[in-house]
Amino acid sequence: MSFLIDSSIMVTSQVLFFGFGWLFFMRKLFKDYEVRQYVVQVIFSVTFAFSCTMFELIIFEILGVLNSSSRYFHWKLNLCVILLILVFMVPFYIGYFVVSNIRLLHRQKLLFACVLWLTFMYFFWKLGDPFPILSPKHGILSIEQLISRVGVIGVTLMALLSGFGAVNCPYTYMSYFLRNVTDADILALERRLLQTMDMIVSKKKRIAVAHRTMFQRGEVHNKPSGFWGMIKSVTTSVAGSESILHQHTGACLGSLDYAGLPDLSLIQQEVDALEELSRQLFLETADLHATKERIEYSKTFQGKYFNFLGYFFSIYCVWKIFMATINIVFDRVGKTDPVTRGIEITVNYLGIQFDVKFWSQHISFILVGIIIVTSIRGLLITLTKFFYAISSSKSSNVIVLLLAQIMGMYFVSSVLLIRMSMPLEYRTIITEVLGELQFNFYHRWFDVIFLVSALSSILFLYLAHKQAPEKHMAL
Repeated sequence: MSFLIDSSIMVTSQVLFFGFGWLFFMRKLFKDYEVRQYVVQVIFSVTFAFSCTMFELIIFEILGVLNSSSRYFHWKLNLCVILLILVFMVPFYIGYFVVSNIRLLHRQKLLFACVLWLTFMYFFWKLGDPFPILSPKHGILSIEQLISRVGVIGVTLMALLSGFGAVNCPYTYMSYFLRNVTDADILALERRLLQTMDMIVSKKKRIAVAHRTMFQRGEVHNKPSGFWGMIKSVTTSVAGSESILHQHTGACLGSLDYAGLPDLSLIQQEVDALEELSRQLFLETADLHATKERIEYSKTFQGKYFNFLGYFFSIYCVWKIFMATINIVFDRVGKTDPVTRGIEITVNYLGIQFDVKFWSQHISFILVGIIIVTSIRGLLITLTKFFYAISSSKSSNVIVLLLAQIMGMYFVSSVLLIRMSMPLEYRTIITEVLGELQFNFYHRWFDVIFLVSALSSILFLYLAHKQAPEKHMAL
């Protein structure tokens, strides 16, 4: 009876997660598209639902919700379903929709989709060869074979995003990095933009007048005779005018030496240069307006709060980079999370009586929960921006499936890494479900990729921050 109640709780939560994923798909990703493939929508929503269910089971594991046997069953079921989606279903449908967009392969699109899926499986399987991710005793068809390879891809993706986020978050929140922008700077740049647009319009008018004059003179000197000659004149004049309007330089324009006509090729080059300058000025103007709004926002109470968070996360970023370097150099894996370690140092320094184990577990749990919620929110925002940047009516289905693949691997890898931060008594079922994986390897691999990503992000943001004022002065 208790198993049925526990299962009903899990099914209800999965239905709610599925509904949230469905609404996110409809109102965020595909709100601008009328044609929707419901199989894509179902796959995305199911992936999101089972990914969130894994985090729910972690919370249930810590809080002791549900029976132990029920949690183990749903852990096993959830993991099998998410691996089935990530390894078999999503790659197949990605290949299927890719082939569907190629007209020559429409008749045999199912066959070619299978070929693409087999190609994916070959490279997916070969991915595990260079890494010590698995115990040798596991069979070739065991669940550990799949989750170990999914873990490598997901941990790499997670480390890249975490490294960039750890650096970009303080850079975005802290008002220290905002350059000083005044209304006079914005007005001066807008005035330059308007002047550039006026010059473009003026030069294009000169080109249009020259084209009309050349066309009229051509009609006078080459006036046809007869009915068929008149028809030929109409067709050739239309074709000739189109070629002249679209041609920037050409031998025919150079050979027409009409008195008083400007050099059209030179004017067209000037127009092209001015249009490129106008694009740069427009982007710079938009950037100045955004910076001005951020300066005004930083003066509000919420802006000061985020500024404080920026300083906090900058300290955390430095600490994380330092610890990742120590872990790589000394080949070590941290066994205690920073909250527990910080409480222990504080208690020993102050010499007070404090239940470190009890409070560290609860504070760590709250911190992990915040990280999970912010990670899901940040990932969904990033996926939405990425989708709008590169999607089209033909590629949207493929892009959504790729986002579902990334999302699923990201969440599976989060479970692998969060496991190490949990107390030993809470790791038992998770370790049994995941199998005898080389968990220490994933943490060392995360540290390596995180360090590379963070240092690269620091260099990139430094160059971008340094180049911004120089670019503004040049414009």
